[in-house]
Amino acid sequence: MSGPSRPGPGPRGPGGNTAPVVKAQNFGPSAKRLLGTLRPDKPRLIVVLIFAVLSVGLSVLGPKLLGEGTNVVFAGFVSLQVPADATQEQVVAGLVASGQQEQADMLSAMDFTPGAGIDFDKLAGILVVVLAIYLFSALFGWLQARMLNGIVQRAMHRLRLQVEDKVQRLPLSYFDRVQRGDLLSRVTNDVDNIGQTMQQTVSQVVISLLTVVGVLVMMFIISPLLAVIALVTIPLTIVITVLVARRSQKLFVAQWKSTGVLNARVEETYSGHAIVKVFGHQKEAEAAFREENEELYRASFGAQFISGIIMPAMMFIGNLVYVAIAVVGGLQVAAGIISIGDVQAFIQYSRQFTQPLSQLGSMANLLQSGVASAERVFELLDEPEQTMDADPAKTAPADASHLEFANVSFRYSADKPLIEGLNLKAEPGSTVAIVGPTGAGKTTLVNLIMRFYDADSGRISLDGVDIQTMTRDDLRARTGMVLQDTWLFSGTIRENIAYGRPGASEADIVQAATAAYVDRFVHALPDGYDTVLDDDATNLSVGERQLITIARAFLADPRILILDEATSSVDTRTELLIQRAMSRLRADRTAFVIAHRLSTIRDADLILVMEEGAIVEQGSHDQLLRARGAYWNLYNAQFEAPMEEEPETGAVAVVTGAIDAPPGDGDDGLNRSATSM
Repeated sequence: MSGPSRPGPGPRGPGGNTAPVVKAQNFGPSAKRLLGTLRPDKPRLIVVLIFAVLSVGLSVLGPKLLGEGTNVVFAGFVSLQVPADATQEQVVAGLVASGQQEQADMLSAMDFTPGAGIDFDKLAGILVVVLAIYLFSALFGWLQARMLNGIVQRAMHRLRLQVEDKVQRLPLSYFDRVQRGDLLSRVTNDVDNIGQTMQQTVSQVVISLLTVVGVLVMMFIISPLLAVIALVTIPLTIVITVLVARRSQKLFVAQWKSTGVLNARVEETYSGHAIVKVFGHQKEAEAAFREENEELYRASFGAQFISGIIMPAMMFIGNLVYVAIAVVGGLQVAAGIISIGDVQAFIQYSRQFTQPLSQLGSMANLLQSGVASAERVFELLDEPEQTMDADPAKTAPADASHLEFANVSFRYSADKPLIEGLNLKAEPGSTVAIVGPTGAGKTTLVNLIMRFYDADSGRISLDGVDIQTMTRDDLRARTGMVLQDTWLFSGTIRENIAYGRPGASEADIVQAATAAYVDRFVHALPDGYDTVLDDDATNLSVGERQLITIARAFLADPRILILDEATSSVDTRTELLIQRAMSRLRADRTAFVIAHRLSTIRDADLILVMEEGAIVEQGSHDQLLRARGAYWNLYNAQFEAPMEEEPETGAVAVVTGAIDAPPGDGDDGLNRSATSM
C-alpha cells in the first residue's frame, strides 16, 4: 500500500462526517501483502508444503499404475486371441507377412504370452498398491488441510488484533472524517471475507499448482507429443484469467466499497429512526437505501458474472484438449508407439491437468473479492497514527489541577484558522464555563485539554508540565468527562458505573450512584444495580442514562472535570440536584463546563465567551452582564419570546422580556420593547 485513501472534503471539526473514497490497488502487491500475514507460521507452512507434495505425488502415481493394470488386462485378452503354441515374435511375424502392419506394431509394443490369459495375481498386486497410494495420499491431504486451516485462522486472529490495535492508535481526526458504518464494515465484513477467501483458496491453490507440475512431469514421461498438446491450455488459461481479472478487480473493489456505504446508511438510519419518523423522512430514507442497495447489486452482479466466465471457458478448453489427446493417442497406440494403458493414463492426466487450471480460474472471483477486502483493511492499517507519547515522558504531581493555555493556536484544516493565540489560566478548585455560538471552538478547547488533538503551536501545561511531554494515559487518567451524548455499554448498571474506576468496591459504587442521584431510580428497577442494559440502554430514559454517566465520573474521582452539556438531558429538578452534587465534586478540582443554557453556569468562577476560536470576554456572571457585551447578548437571547408573524402584514414581532441587571450596577434594567421587522 502506497498510502491512505484519498478522503473527501476536509473534516469539519469534531462530529464531521465525510465518506472516504476507496483507492483501488494493484492485485499483485495486495495479494503479496496478504500472503505475508502467514509469515509468522513459516515452519508450519513448510510442513504443510511437504504433506501437500506427498499427497499430490502419490495421487499422480495412481493413473500410471492403473494404466499398467489396463495393460495387464488387455495383454491377457490379446493372448487368448492368438495360438497358444506360438511365441510373441512368431505372432508378430505372421501379421507382418499377412500385410497387417498396424496390428503387428501394436502387438510388438506389448508384453504377453500367447494363450496365457489375464495374469490376475499381477493385476491384484497393482490394485493393492494403487489402493495404498490413494489412502496415503488422502491421509497426507487431510493433514495438510488441517494444519493449513490452523495457520489461516491464526493469521486472521493476528489481523483482527492488528486492526483493533490500529483503531486504538488512530487520532480522533480519522473518526471525524469517516462514516462509522464504513469503518465497521472494514473491521467486520472485510476481515471476515479475507478469512473465508484464504480458507477456501490457499490450500486449493497449493494443491492445484503441485498437481499441474506433477501431472506435467508424468505426461512428458509417457508421451512428449501429447504433453505438448496439453500445454496449449496454459497460455490460453493465463490470457483468459488476466483479461477477466482486470475487469473484475475494479468491480470487486466497488462491491466492498458499496457494502461499506450501505452499512453506514443502515447504521445511520436505524440509530436515528425516531428522528427520521418525526420529520417524515421514511420515504427519503427508503429511496436512499434503494439507490445504494441497487449500486451494490450492480457492482456485485458485475463482479460475480465477469469472474464466473472463467470456469466455463476453462472447461471448454479442457474438452478440446481431451478430444485432441484421444485422437492423437489412439493413432500412437495403433502405431505401437505407446501402450493402450499409457493412453488411458494420459487421458486421466489430461483431466487432472485441466481440472486444477479450471479450479484456479474459478477461484479468481474469490481471490479478487478477498484481495479487494484486504486492500480496504490494509488501507485502514496504513492510516497515519496519532503522534507517539514523549519518551521519556514527564509527569505532573498527583494532585495537579492548574491548567494554563499560553499562546495556543490550532486549526483542523490548514487553510481554516480556528483558535489563534489563546491564553487562559484555570486555577485549582475553580469552575471555568465556556459559552459561545456553535462552531466557536468550545469543544475544540476540551479536545486540546484531553489531547484528542495536539495544539499546532503554544503550550498547554498542567501544574507547569507541558501536557505534550506527558503520556496520554497519564493525562487522561487525571480527567473525568461527561458528554451530552451518553455512552453506556451492554452490561449491568453496576458495571457501567464501575467503568470509571475498575476494581472499585461496592460501597464506592453506591456512594457515587447516590451522589449522582442514580440510587433514587435504581431501586425502582426489578434487578436494581444488576439491571442489564440492552443495546443503547433503551430500557432507561435519556435522563437516567445521563445520570449513570455522571455517576461514572464521580467514581473516577478526577482532578480535572469536563462537562460538555452534561445536564442537558435531565429535567429541571434533577438538574438542580446534579448541580449541587457537582459543586461537591468540583471541590479542589478544576472543572470545565461547556453550556448553552446560561442559567446553569451562574455560579461559575470564570466564564469564557468564545467566538471564532478566540476568547472575546471573560469574567463572572455578574461582571459579564454589567459589561453588556457578547455574553449579555447570549443571555438576553435565551429569554426572547418566539417570533410571531402578523397574519395581515406578514411582519414579525419580537417580544423581548427585560432582564434585570445585577444589583448595584446603576441601571434599572432593560426596557421591555416590541420591535416590528
